[in-house]
Amino acid sequence: MALQIQENFQVAAPIDAVWEFLLNPENVVACMPGASLNQIVDDKSFIGSVKLKIGAVSAQYQGTITYLDKDKASHTVKMLASGNERGGGTVSGTIITRLAASPDSRSTEVSCESSVDLTGRIVQVGRGMIEGVSAQIIKKYVNNVRALLEVPRDAPPAAAGETAAASGSEPRPVPQKEDSINIVAVVFKVIFERIAGFFRRMLGRA
Repeated sequence: MALQIQENFQVAAPIDAVWEFLLNPENVVACMPGASLNQIVDDKSFIGSVKLKIGAVSAQYQGTITYLDKDKASHTVKMLASGNERGGGTVSGTIITRLAASPDSRSTEVSCESSVDLTGRIVQVGRGMIEGVSAQIIKKYVNNVRALLEVPRDAPPAAAGETAAASGSEPRPVPQKEDSINIVAVVFKVIFERIAGFFRRMLGRA
């Protein structure tokens, strides 16, 4: 099953701080629910795993993420991800992230495009559900990134590449790490949002 996922969001932090954050595997893994870092191979690739929990059934994917391109001039990162699940499923895809600084240099616009191909038991739940669950997981990731990077609006502008901690701001709280992605809770949220959207459409026609 081939999926296309796009996400745009804003982080209240300078572009150089966000750029350095993206190039650090430990930061990326720390913000992803259910993910763990197994090994940093070199400055271009690392090995990690993601644990999913669907009710009483658990699944664990292990694979490699490789930085294919890191263009600082355009603040664009392209990554290749590939992994395997113990039950025989596979996942592969590319992730392209582009950054753009705000006019006042205090915040950064982040644009992510992902092209993912899935095989195995997970595709049986259907495209719509997988896309909905993916969106909820991305929201958790974005919130964790903001928790680590964002600085108070009244703080003085940081120098290029300077993080909030380095500039003397109060340290940001570390996101609470989830041992696994609880798909059951996420699925219920997806279903609820679909039902709510259905009734909103029906009331709009009334």
